[in-house]
Amino acid sequence: MPEIPLVPAHWRFPAHPASVRRARHAVAESLPDVLRPQLGDDLCLLTSELVTNAIRHGACGKDGDLVELVLWPADGHYWLAVSDPGTGKPAPAHPGSDCENGRGLILVDSLATAWTVRPRLTRGTSVIAGLSFHQGG
Repeated sequence: MPEIPLVPAHWRFPAHPASVRRARHAVAESLPDVLRPQLGDDLCLLTSELVTNAIRHGACGKDGDLVELVLWPADGHYWLAVSDPGTGKPAPAHPGSDCENGRGLILVDSLATAWTVRPRLTRGTSVIAGLSFHQGG
């Protein structure tokens, strides 16, 4: 009999700055207790950066815009997908030393074991990032 995978955690939040804290809290609470010391801080930071980017750059400015998060374990990683209704392709910026913004994806690139940007089948864009973990032992 094959091993039955866990059902991914899934949330939708309004594309509003107040949702960043709510998303970070939801992701942290869904992480198993045994993995919180290893992944908790980095996963929360990834969540903050990706949700903030989705709100700032991917939302269309409509009241009904939502940012969607999916979190799931697979292949020794915890994967986080953050999706928004935008059609852009996020890429790391190269801000000057006096710029106050523009470093989010550079941070994602340094924290994540792997990450990518994918268009959604119906509408929008997803940024998917994974953090490796070691359980047991």
